Amino acid sequence: MNVSEAVATRISIRAFLSDPVPAELVRDILTRASRAPSGGNLQPWRVVALAGAPLAALKQAALDNPAGEPTEYAVYPEPLWEPLRGRRRTCGEDLYATIGIDRADKAGRIGQLLKNGQMFGAPVGLFFLIDRRCGPPQWGDVGMLIQTVMLLAEEQGLGSCAQEYWARYPKTLKRILAHDDDHLVYSGLALGWPDRTAPINRLRTQRDAFDAWGEMKGF
Repeated sequence: MNVSEAVATRISIRAFLSDPVPAELVRDILTRASRAPSGGNLQPWRVVALAGAPLAALKQAALDNPAGEPTEYAVYPEPLWEPLRGRRRTCGEDLYATIGIDRADKAGRIGQLLKNGQMFGAPVGLFFLIDRRCGPPQWGDVGMLIQTVMLLAEEQGLGSCAQEYWARYPKTLKRILAHDDDHLVYSGLALGWPDRTAPINRLRTQRDAFDAWGEMKGF
């Protein structure tokens, strides 16, 4: 699989098989992903990989506290404006349509949302941390690391789903990850073998045509 194929085939997986992912494979993906671009070579990231008992403890904590905790950063701007608001709405509607949950089915939507806290059944959870003193350029570096991890996972036949959902659990994550106060968790990432039979994994979100967001000048 080349890079273009990985970019084209990668989707957010929301149903995983329980089969374990070898520790050496997870470590290899993370090590190779560290070649992601980093301004000034700051490498402002820390990554914690969870599996087994530590991940089970985190999933249980999310079950015990479905409302979550006060967040340390806003995942989305509020209020969200067009066309961003419309894109998010369409994504949600298309997602729930794959599993037959109607827009009026509030309980069904909440139930699906809470599956984030179980990492959709993934056997590995990756958590990407950043020093609080870092600014937007360094947050961008961590984003590029995450993207690189996801493409390398795709190459190995693994599925992934980036989850800023975990911004809702800063206290729980600090307890389980045991990170210092100088850092915060930017995002989680569910990693594992995708359940290819799950209808929700057939979702491919829409992308606007180039002319809606891009310009070519001087060519």
